[in-house]
Amino acid sequence: MKYYLGIDIGTSGTKAVCFDTQGKVMTSKSVAYDLLTPKPGYAEENPLDWIYATKETIREIALEGYEISGIGLSGQMHGLVLLDAEDNLLRNSIIWCDNRAIAEAEELIHHFGNERMKAITGNEVVASFTLSKLLWVKNHEPDIYQKIAKIMLPKDYVRYCLTKAFTTEYSDASGMQLLNIYDKKYAKEILEYLELTEANFPKLMESYEISGYLTEDVAKELSLSTHCFVVGGAGDQAAAAIGNGITERGDVSVVLGSSGVVFSPILKSDLKENKVQVFMHAVPNTYHIMGVTNGCGLSYKWLKESLFADKDFNELNQKAEEIPPLSSGLIYLPYLNGERTPHMDPYASGTFIGIRQNTTEGHFVRAVLEGVAYSLKDCFELLPNGEYKIRISGGGAKGELWRTIIASCLNEKVERITQAEGGALGVAILAMVADKVYPSVSDATKHIIKTLDVTSPKDSWVQEYKKGHVLYQEAYQSLKKYYEKAFNI
Repeated sequence: MKYYLGIDIGTSGTKAVCFDTQGKVMTSKSVAYDLLTPKPGYAEENPLDWIYATKETIREIALEGYEISGIGLSGQMHGLVLLDAEDNLLRNSIIWCDNRAIAEAEELIHHFGNERMKAITGNEVVASFTLSKLLWVKNHEPDIYQKIAKIMLPKDYVRYCLTKAFTTEYSDASGMQLLNIYDKKYAKEILEYLELTEANFPKLMESYEISGYLTEDVAKELSLSTHCFVVGGAGDQAAAAIGNGITERGDVSVVLGSSGVVFSPILKSDLKENKVQVFMHAVPNTYHIMGVTNGCGLSYKWLKESLFADKDFNELNQKAEEIPPLSSGLIYLPYLNGERTPHMDPYASGTFIGIRQNTTEGHFVRAVLEGVAYSLKDCFELLPNGEYKIRISGGGAKGELWRTIIASCLNEKVERITQAEGGALGVAILAMVADKVYPSVSDATKHIIKTLDVTSPKDSWVQEYKKGHVLYQEAYQSLKKYYEKAFNI
């Protein structure tokens, strides 16, 4: 029997899941690590934590007796990992939710213009993308910048430590804002502005292609064979989409992870019509549009840890169920780390509006769940008009209340699938395709992915959430100038 590992290098931890060729979970292991926030708006992680977590999870699975044929890596997007000529880390990774590079984003807009950047990379300049972070290092840490030999994304650094293959794949690379997504090459004019060359960046490949094999030392350390390969893998959202069977036009994935994502595949011919961010999919010759709200699961996690540390999530959900829609007028804007879609506002911050003397724990919880649902609706409404099949996943999708709030807010049915491993399953499927278990990614997902349940909108909630969404949008507009003024206080 052949087994495949899907490894998801996330924001709060790394999880490795072992699958058979039918997508059945054999076992899984996870290791948590810390998010570092040295200043407001900053978010960093130590890449060595990812390496420890990845090796530890693989080792534990191997010790259970599973002989692994191939590995797929899924990783948090937009992060920045810098190595010198001797492969030493030059600094902590600046990760996806970091918003320090506001001035650098403005510099890029001034030099290139947003229209030119969109024509090259598919997106207007974003402070949290890898390009702006790299320019921030150039401007603020010139001694480090001069030593840069290799620039990688988080999962690709893990790959490099496992195989010594200096490669990436299109879905993750297209989120760096350094790639010309139309001709699938690094953008020469952007590299010239950074005073870098293609040699500083990983080789580009397809997500299902084999990038390398475990080195002899690593294979021995992990009790695996040197015949164990690592595929290109995918950025976390493309990986989660495959793990949910989101491979064709008309499919939509809603992911309730640390960030909240609305993801839909498109073709190259659709590119210039998009109103949201666009990247390359892990399915060959396919792109995807994606709306992202930064503070999805992070908002619920923050609420619990900061205000209700003595409660577990089940208790909090029960309290929220007792509260009617619209939380008695309490509104939450989930902008803990600025906001991406639709505002692209690094200054925005998390906000409660409407606290009263009779506001309870349940009101706060329900307001957070509703606020994230409104932010997802902001993303969903930017998709082209059409009929969609929506699948919902991520840790937040386990809660029936949150699923029902989102379904009612979108006024759409949302499906869950039997497999709950999202990105890990997605990249394990890529490894299976590389190993010729299935002829294509789409064929594999059709064989493996099955529907678990469907959550329908509550008719009595739909109209309430239409009103709530309008109030939510008005609240942001009324606070927009305040957010910018207060950012540096």
